[in-house]
Amino acid sequence: MDARVTRWPFWIPFGEKDTHVKVKARHTGVIATLMMVGLLGACSTLRTDYVKQPSKALPPATTTPSGRYIRAEANQHVDESGFRLLTLSNNALMSRVALADHAQHSIDLQYYIFNNDATGRLVAQHLLAAADRGVRVRLLVDDISATNAIDMLDALDAHPNIEVRLFNPFHTRKPSLVSKTTQFLLDAHRLNRRMHNKSYIVDGNVAIVGGRNIGDAYFDASNDTNFRDLDLIAIGPVVKQASHAFDEYWNCDAALPVQAFQGKHASHYDLAQLRVDLGRDARKFAQSDYAQATLDKLPNGPSGDRPGAWFWGSATLVADQPAKIDASKEETRALRIGPQIKSMTDQAKQDVLLISPYFIPGDDGTHYLTDMVSRGVTVKVLTNSLASTDEAAVHAGYSRYRRALLEGGVQLYELRPAAASGEQPATSKGTSSGVGLHAKAIVVDGQLVFIGSMNMDQRSKLLNTEMGLIVDCPALAVAVTNFFDTAIQPNSAYHVTLSEPHGGRMQWQDSENGKLVNYHRDPKASTKRRLEVYMLRFMPIEGML
Repeated sequence: MDARVTRWPFWIPFGEKDTHVKVKARHTGVIATLMMVGLLGACSTLRTDYVKQPSKALPPATTTPSGRYIRAEANQHVDESGFRLLTLSNNALMSRVALADHAQHSIDLQYYIFNNDATGRLVAQHLLAAADRGVRVRLLVDDISATNAIDMLDALDAHPNIEVRLFNPFHTRKPSLVSKTTQFLLDAHRLNRRMHNKSYIVDGNVAIVGGRNIGDAYFDASNDTNFRDLDLIAIGPVVKQASHAFDEYWNCDAALPVQAFQGKHASHYDLAQLRVDLGRDARKFAQSDYAQATLDKLPNGPSGDRPGAWFWGSATLVADQPAKIDASKEETRALRIGPQIKSMTDQAKQDVLLISPYFIPGDDGTHYLTDMVSRGVTVKVLTNSLASTDEAAVHAGYSRYRRALLEGGVQLYELRPAAASGEQPATSKGTSSGVGLHAKAIVVDGQLVFIGSMNMDQRSKLLNTEMGLIVDCPALAVAVTNFFDTAIQPNSAYHVTLSEPHGGRMQWQDSENGKLVNYHRDPKASTKRRLEVYMLRFMPIEGML
């Protein structure tokens, strides 16, 4: 999942012997030397005094065909914003592509991950084509996962209409594992805080905000695990709020241009080669099974490319302040969106649906949810099962509170590791080997909806920066509720219950071949994974998860 590299401290691969409790002196010397080499390298390439030029979002384009269409729609719904829910991953990908193709003035992108894989390169190819038409492209990527894509990003930056900035970067442009680990250990307070935001804004008129990063696993195009996720396409007044939030991050001290790294950078020759390579890859992608499946599912084009109905309602874009990464725990409340989300759930009188791949409520959150149940509110939670998560440490944190939540009346559902037959997403091999949850959403009383990047855990609350949309719209709430109800069906998720209301045995119920089956421990998980979780439960790491 998208926070994999920061949810658990870096393991230092110095060899099995060095994992012993008593490390020989010569090994200690090797480690110290490697750390010094990493530190010296770290201090030599990033120019923190690099002078960057501030910039702001361009005014909304009102004379373009899409601009005229959006303005006509918005004029019929004064002070409201319009939304479309992106549940299908291929729709989410192609909507981004279509919006880039329609752009005539500007594209602003902000992502935790922008991978150098098939879908990442497809998006990059369309961004480059837009820049060739004169569109200004600003791309802000968190540096924690940028190493594999840095050459592509550097080449894109060579285009006069494209600028790439890295958020909270390491001190080296392409750090080795040893260098990256060393820097992390020596500067953990800073480097453990990441920009987890996701937004995609075109011509100041339309924005995509939600949980998806740019990469194969987020668009059902991976041959390995793919993620169930949610995004919103937005038009109307809330897009201006999204542009303002982007500008705050783009111009903050933690966002540095790729040109701030010393050494050789991509030239116009590298850009020309990238243009050829991306064009070739795009043609190959168009001939893939994935593209054919997309045509079959979206015969009239993606949601971002067609007129039609929108969900309308008052909306607020909520975003942590970039300064959150520098603030102490005591200072962060005024900089983060958590209190605004809580204000939304405080209004619940009937029911609350929570979707979070990383769900660690802590003592306070557990009491909050069970108190809600005690006053008559139905609370349902969908998260990952042990078999579907890639984060054993997160599951260890979640499992500490599972029994208390169940005894307090909270209904728990855990996504199964693979979808039922016939429901697996299409990839280049035709099917996916697994499905994991990545969506982050809340529905309150069938009216208020939150969709964004924020998990329900301490990392999202205190360490990472997050963003999302709060929308007052019963019709949208119904759509997200349908997503939830489909995801918790017995062929897709385990229903976790107790055999007795208090002190009963924990059990997981699902459906296999049309028959209900009960398990009495985390289903489909290996003995090794269960042992790992058991050991992690005793470690004081919850504040980092």
